[in-house]
Amino acid sequence: MRNSIRIGAVAAASALVLAACGSAPEDETTTTDSTSGTENTAAAESVDFKACMVSDSGGFDDKSFNQSAFEGLERAESELGVEIVTAESTSESDFGPNLEAQVAAGCDLIITVGFLLSQATVDSALENPDVHYAIIDDLADNDFDGTIDAPNIKPITFETDEAAFLAGYAAASATGSGTVGTFGGLEIPSVTIFMNGYAAGVEYYNENAGGDVQVLGLDSFSGGFEDQTQGQNITQGFLDQGADIVMPVAGPVGLGAASAIQSAGDAWLIGVDSDWTQTAPDYADIVFTSVLKNIANSVFDTIDETVNSGFSTDPYLGTLENEGVGVSDFADGTVSDEVLAELDTIREGIIAGDIEPSLAE
Repeated sequence: MRNSIRIGAVAAASALVLAACGSAPEDETTTTDSTSGTENTAAAESVDFKACMVSDSGGFDDKSFNQSAFEGLERAESELGVEIVTAESTSESDFGPNLEAQVAAGCDLIITVGFLLSQATVDSALENPDVHYAIIDDLADNDFDGTIDAPNIKPITFETDEAAFLAGYAAASATGSGTVGTFGGLEIPSVTIFMNGYAAGVEYYNENAGGDVQVLGLDSFSGGFEDQTQGQNITQGFLDQGADIVMPVAGPVGLGAASAIQSAGDAWLIGVDSDWTQTAPDYADIVFTSVLKNIANSVFDTIDETVNSGFSTDPYLGTLENEGVGVSDFADGTVSDEVLAELDTIREGIIAGDIEPSLAE
């Protein structure tokens, strides 16, 4: 299986301190007893605070960014004692009514998940100036004047190109065919930032390691985040052209890509947003790595800050430096010790500002 991938040394990315754990300091809802070493579940006292969330059309079980955001909300319920309310969208027409329902429910903080909710979030925030909002993957600046369009919205964004750059470099080092691929769900900033970072990492490998790796799909989009058949077809097209590592940036559409790769038996998938070995375990055997956007931690931190310190519109920005983004462990035997060491150096270069993690405009 996957015999077209160049096998490196025995060490995988467990030796590489790249997998981000997020900006929140502890695992989900457990603590460890210092005397016995056993884990205990911490019971939070209830507080008078209602944290609410509206999903994108992918729903809270999308194995991707909506699900990760929901996990952060659940963690806040467990650890902070807040009440939570959710509204799941099945299409863009649900955004406005879902926001109206959460305002009517008396939410103290409404978190909307995804760029596509931007205008609906701004409209609701302007109509309800006493309610606090946060939006994931958007600056809430729809007129592009450099300011938030409503004074009661906190943007939550991520420099995912930084982490995707690392994944692209690693993929370029590991490909056996010299061809890798990527595609997006929609041509929106929160999607293309992954793709550009990935391609930039491949380009950096070609320039600095003497490679000649081709990236397919930089102008390929499935047209949405629901149709898994589209993901399967696009990926099969890449496989037919020789690609052996593919990164879909398309939410549940990526499951279609995973199906095509698993059927091929000689290629790898790069997951996005969350660790796909955990969120899509049926495909764990084909996951090369995942580009992590630690949305769950950003949601928890935003709620925690609002409950304990008061609401702030200061943007949350997840980076390699603050571990808001990162990459998960690489599949065993796919990335050599030499490349792992190079990735450590590259990571530090990105943090220092010496390496540009996106393609030049």
